[in-house]
Amino acid sequence: MNPAENEKIDLKFSAILEDAERRRKAFTETSAPKIHIGMATCGIASGALETKKAFEEILAERNLEAIIHPVGCIGHCYAEPVVIIDHPDSGFPPIFYPEVTAGKAQMLVKLFLGEGDPRFEHILGATMENDLIPSVMEFPRFNQEKRIVMEKCGHINPEDIYDYIAENGYSTLAKALQLSPDEIINEVEASGLRGRGGAGFPTGRKWKLARNIVAQEKIVICNADEGDPGAYMDRTILESNPHQVIEGMAICAYAVGAQKAVVYVRSEYPLAVNIVTKAIEQAEELGLLGQGILGSGFNLEIDVFQGSGAFVCGEETALIRSIEGYRGMPRHRPPYPVQKGLWNKPTIINNVKTLASVPPILSNGAAWYRDIGTENSPGTAIFSIVGNVLHAGLVEIPMGVSLRSLIFDICGGIPNKKKFKAVQIGGPSGGCLNEDFLDTPIDFDSLTEAGAMMGSGGMVVMDEDTCMVEVARYFLDFTQKESCGKCTFCRIGTYHLLKILQRLTKGEGLDGDLELLKTLSRDIKAGSLCGLGKTAPNPVLTSLKYFREEYEAHVKEKRCPALMCRALTAFYFDLDLCARGCDACATCCPVDAVFTTSNRKKGVDQELCVKCGECLVACPPEYDAVRKVSPPSLVPLIEKMPGTKEEGR
Repeated sequence: MNPAENEKIDLKFSAILEDAERRRKAFTETSAPKIHIGMATCGIASGALETKKAFEEILAERNLEAIIHPVGCIGHCYAEPVVIIDHPDSGFPPIFYPEVTAGKAQMLVKLFLGEGDPRFEHILGATMENDLIPSVMEFPRFNQEKRIVMEKCGHINPEDIYDYIAENGYSTLAKALQLSPDEIINEVEASGLRGRGGAGFPTGRKWKLARNIVAQEKIVICNADEGDPGAYMDRTILESNPHQVIEGMAICAYAVGAQKAVVYVRSEYPLAVNIVTKAIEQAEELGLLGQGILGSGFNLEIDVFQGSGAFVCGEETALIRSIEGYRGMPRHRPPYPVQKGLWNKPTIINNVKTLASVPPILSNGAAWYRDIGTENSPGTAIFSIVGNVLHAGLVEIPMGVSLRSLIFDICGGIPNKKKFKAVQIGGPSGGCLNEDFLDTPIDFDSLTEAGAMMGSGGMVVMDEDTCMVEVARYFLDFTQKESCGKCTFCRIGTYHLLKILQRLTKGEGLDGDLELLKTLSRDIKAGSLCGLGKTAPNPVLTSLKYFREEYEAHVKEKRCPALMCRALTAFYFDLDLCARGCDACATCCPVDAVFTTSNRKKGVDQELCVKCGECLVACPPEYDAVRKVSPPSLVPLIEKMPGTKEEGR
């Protein structure tokens, strides 16, 4: 780069930064309370829009001054709608309030903003004994995390580019434009960053391959096609801090020599689509995208493409065909996309989390990034923790943290005093690991060795009431439906796998089914074309390996030990505990299967019962009269007698 162009870049960015800092100063130095409301999809689904409206209405009604600052997801998805109130004149630090309904919003304005009472009983993590208000960073969800990609999530307004710039946003792009492409690629390669989309391919090596290809036009694609059940990392990042992803895309494009880029995001993410589209427009208005970025000779145009929601389009060659207007189906490689990709042009595809990791790496240096995580898996990993865990949500941890620490220390462990049974890692194609693997470090190599995979970051925690055969059937049902059908092993093999699992969950398993599951799974992994088929049998193989006794119970005893498979379970009433005249169970039964016996106690018509379990939930705890058993043959005789509840027993 020549000195004159570098000076022009510095001057243009300094003017933008000065404007952002002036706006930030006006925001932070005002004495008016700031009300930060999480407005990502998880917050909105829990009622954040109603909460925001309630704050606006009560503030106007009471003529109180306050600034409502919409932010993205802070990671505490279990506590949404989340509100942080920073009231400078109160003498308190910023206070974190969980589950803020419209009614609670009105109460906080009246009692806290109006009368100075922060309402300790409503503060997350506060203790009434010592009246201490904990800092947000003291919560386990934060003090054991290491936030790099998610550092600004939940703190900035994702729809205000100046909020991001005031937090050193786009400063790394300005710095990168004054370096040579080779310097950037060498730094990324030295950091050891590996692709966060699941494959874990070294990012610097991919960029170097793209850089060395001579072509008139190259294309960068951000892969935000997140289709795993229970996974929402990429969506949340785009909704909470889209500019860090855009900045990473711009740096990538400059390094590899591309002037066009595409954000591929599924159309089921309307909020993410709207926010990232607006972010691109804002960056173009400030000269951070478009022609002659920051006065340099670098041009970049970014478009947003909405995918139709096919899971297989997470595979890069299927994604490319989708953009081109064809049905998303993987193709044989080589040639690889970096050689011949979108519109037959060299194309580099990186995941949302990979691209968002680039600005911090270039800003702090490769050595800084190398010090985080493990030797072969540097940096952090972001997981969406769902299932039977107390504090579900998004977590960003250093690579190498154990599964035990993540599930029990950071996410609070298993609710309702249940026992941990298994964790499924890596999305629908990941593996199911039992408690023997709780001390396994979370990194690419350790998880693969255990039979699971890092994947894109989905993690499902399961307690003792989970049937592993049903879990395998559930994930196989998903991957079989999402198969593009191109290769026989995946199209037909997963179909037969699913049919066997369906038989097992219905008590129709045959001798030899378990060995057939294992053989068929291995053939599918060996013969499938793309990653979907190669990994689809993972839940079957791992659950069969670590929970074989459950499979054998389904086959040999026609019994579900976890009492989860409907066809293998039944409900009945313990007549010694059932209360006379209590109709809680009968009134909630959707199919009128609960009848009254001759002594005014309850029974279940097994032919009508659909095994929904509503009677179990409705039965008062002081009676605890409903029983669930497997196999159904264990139901006492009175529950099997014919007749209607009107006739009595």
